[in-house]
Amino acid sequence: MSDPYQTPAANIEDDSEQDVVYIGFWLRVAASIIDSIIVMAVTWPFLLTIYGKELFDKTSFIHGPAEFLLSYVLPAIAVILFWIYKSATPGKMAVGAEIVDAKTLGKPSKGQMIGRYFGYYVSILPLMLGIIWVAFDPRKQGWHDKLAGTVVIQKR
Repeated sequence: MSDPYQTPAANIEDDSEQDVVYIGFWLRVAASIIDSIIVMAVTWPFLLTIYGKELFDKTSFIHGPAEFLLSYVLPAIAVILFWIYKSATPGKMAVGAEIVDAKTLGKPSKGQMIGRYFGYYVSILPLMLGIIWVAFDPRKQGWHDKLAGTVVIQKR
């Protein structure tokens, strides 16, 4: 019986015909949770050192340039670099997933990976519909995957 969180794909012909398993919604959620825990474990000690208890005062969205840098800029750079060099974040690696080009199943270009990251904003803004789309799409692509021309598959 197949895993309910993954969808087997039709054979895609390349040098060696192989079965591809697209990583589904819940495994991708698990990967995101793992990544979020890692980011918090790395950034919160610095943020607490800089801002103290003021960090938990939610009267302002961002408390200063250090919070913007540590909470938004550095994680974005880290995610893109992991995608470029490992084809996955630590969370995706933990669940056995990798990001590949949707047409060739090969390594996506740097431009695709950067576009995929910014595509997350397109996926998130309309009530997270682009993320939820993964649950219903035959190839388990979110809008960010469709925009970048990528798919998330079980690591080969």
